[in-house]
Amino acid sequence: MALFSRKDKYIRINPNRSTIQAGPQAKPEVPDELFIKCPGCKKTVYQRDFGAAKACPACSYTFRISAYERMDLIVDKDSFEELFTGIRTKNPLNFPGYMEKLQATQEKTGLDEAVLTGLAKIDGQKVAIGVMDANFIMASMGTVVGEKITRLFELATQERLPVVLFTASGGARMQEGIMSLMQMAKISAAVKQHSNAGLFYLTVLTDPTTGGVTASFAMEGDIILAEPQTLVGFAGRRVIENTVRENLPDNFQKAEFLLEHGFVDAIVKRQELRQTIAGLLRIHGGAYE
Repeated sequence: MALFSRKDKYIRINPNRSTIQAGPQAKPEVPDELFIKCPGCKKTVYQRDFGAAKACPACSYTFRISAYERMDLIVDKDSFEELFTGIRTKNPLNFPGYMEKLQATQEKTGLDEAVLTGLAKIDGQKVAIGVMDANFIMASMGTVVGEKITRLFELATQERLPVVLFTASGGARMQEGIMSLMQMAKISAAVKQHSNAGLFYLTVLTDPTTGGVTASFAMEGDIILAEPQTLVGFAGRRVIENTVRENLPDNFQKAEFLLEHGFVDAIVKRQELRQTIAGLLRIHGGAYE
């Protein structure tokens, strides 16, 4: 029975001796995250099947990607010019540890703040573009985020360019208090000036878009697109149910529910976003050079 109870052994022949020796067997190594369970359809998917778009091939659920990955998918190659870098918060509340957290997040993500802004071309059409990145403190809206997006709209108005903005946020940044909430009105005023100039503003809601971002510029676009199964809302389910004293549908904060009720114009798969955005820019006066 010893033969059957022996585990983790292999047979090794010693060339200097006539005897056969048993030694420990190396355990096979399996790469981490080779397979991923999709939160949308609950299927287990081979990681390489997601492709550069990082979308589930079964249900089109879109996993979160960085701002730079988003730029690579949407804009023409080597056309992106980053603007409004180097702006720093003054930590208006003197929140303990806040500046250290910002620095650590900047080093981790390669971003200076939760939104990446600049000029680019999409299918040859020049646009002002912004991408919020949930990897940066859940893309919370602080004073620097508000300043960068406001400057983006002001530049677009001056240069008569359309604006394409990818939103993603957990809401206002609590470390900056009321100064963070003021960015809602500040950006909205810049959006209004851009609209008054007869220029096109396209928003793309990505997962998650919540809080003050949803309550302001995320829902102010001339056309509002969303990725499949994106979480969109203002407050959380528990807060809303306790306020209205009603049970809410399971999917009431999903993009599909918003589309059904007229809050979103279209749901577009990530693999089709570039083509869709380029078509909308052509229809609504994209700027060619």
